[in-house]
Amino acid sequence: MKIAFIVGCFPVLSETFIINQITGLIDRGHEVDIYGNPPDDSSKVHPDVNRYQLLAHTHYPPKISKNYLWRILKGIVLIITNFHKSPLVILQSLNFFKYGKQVFSLRLLYSVMRLLEAQTYDIIHCQFGTFALEGMILRDIGAIKGKLITTFRGYDISLFVQQNGEHVYDSLFSKGDFFLANCEYFQKKAIKLGCNAKKIVVHGSGIDSARFPFQVRHPHPDGKTRITTTGRLIEKKGIEYGIRAVAKVSKIYPKIEYNIIGDGYLQESLQQLIQSLNIADKVQLLGWKNQPEIIEILDKSDIFMAPSVTAISGNQDAPVNTLKEAMVMGLPVIATIHGGIPELVKDGISGFLVPERDSDAIAEKLVYLIEHPEIWPLMGQAGRAYVESNYDINKLNDELVQIYRRVMMNDLYQQEATIAPIESMTL
Repeated sequence: MKIAFIVGCFPVLSETFIINQITGLIDRGHEVDIYGNPPDDSSKVHPDVNRYQLLAHTHYPPKISKNYLWRILKGIVLIITNFHKSPLVILQSLNFFKYGKQVFSLRLLYSVMRLLEAQTYDIIHCQFGTFALEGMILRDIGAIKGKLITTFRGYDISLFVQQNGEHVYDSLFSKGDFFLANCEYFQKKAIKLGCNAKKIVVHGSGIDSARFPFQVRHPHPDGKTRITTTGRLIEKKGIEYGIRAVAKVSKIYPKIEYNIIGDGYLQESLQQLIQSLNIADKVQLLGWKNQPEIIEILDKSDIFMAPSVTAISGNQDAPVNTLKEAMVMGLPVIATIHGGIPELVKDGISGFLVPERDSDAIAEKLVYLIEHPEIWPLMGQAGRAYVESNYDINKLNDELVQIYRRVMMNDLYQQEATIAPIESMTL
């Protein structure tokens, strides 16, 4: 199959789930092209980006100037030099009455430039509903051809909807060929917003368990408990509450270390919080690390925390891959009753679930784990078994190919007879 991925910035370390799908499809003999934007920071990339030479298959639009006059002048040059390639597509991209702001900003015109000589695809897979809106327009004007599949992953079905209204996806639900959600929680939200229940299934984000070495966890000889969190330093990751919990626990068990991997707009305020709580010797903001570096840190850790919260904006998390990676390496986890996370972490079995924004509850579970290291191996083994059973990347990529093939074979998903085979799939 020939498959187009429409994404945001590519590649970025925080979205390994996209790379996992792309490389899995390539391994299965399919052709994949990637349409996205250059990342702000390309100094660190996932090893598979180079191993699979993914940048050679990645197409970026021309850079858009912040100066609107320069943007117009460059747009005129782009039209003159490329008009012969696809006149109708270029004219459609300038249809202000139909596409409004995207035409006025010239973003649609710039976006189609990388597609003027694109091949016809079997599948156009849009990662996040926000980019599916763009993919839908690009297909409408004939810039790209193929069956349109959308994956909802988190902010696109929570924050974005709250910001733009519950009807923001009405056209997409009508025109899109099929939909995926990375957890049941977001599948139900999509259906509530108007997605045909027969056109959406749950398809989780997988990881390659073989890349994350399992070990049975026991206390370190030095008596120090090492805790780790991996995630962007943004509100919905709830890292503030992890820091506050560690501050409380450190008064009882001073031999504690908390490493936070990631960066984001809250870095300065979190650093100030650490200083104000007088725990700078116990809590470190490590910045972004690539996968081998993360594995090395997790390998030396005892407990993993994911204190996610529903942001004031409404932004929410799915069962995040960083949790899966920690669980598959044998770490007991503490996470929150938030979004799709309870679908991944089984309370009291592979870890503990606590209410959102409750640093006291997090501290209580931390103390329990510190005082009962005998349960670390049991939780670690349960976590790995669950991830291997439900989030194995090879199994999920095989299922993704099956979904693609069935979407290609069926034109009328509204008909119950044709949707039944996909609806019955266990994903």
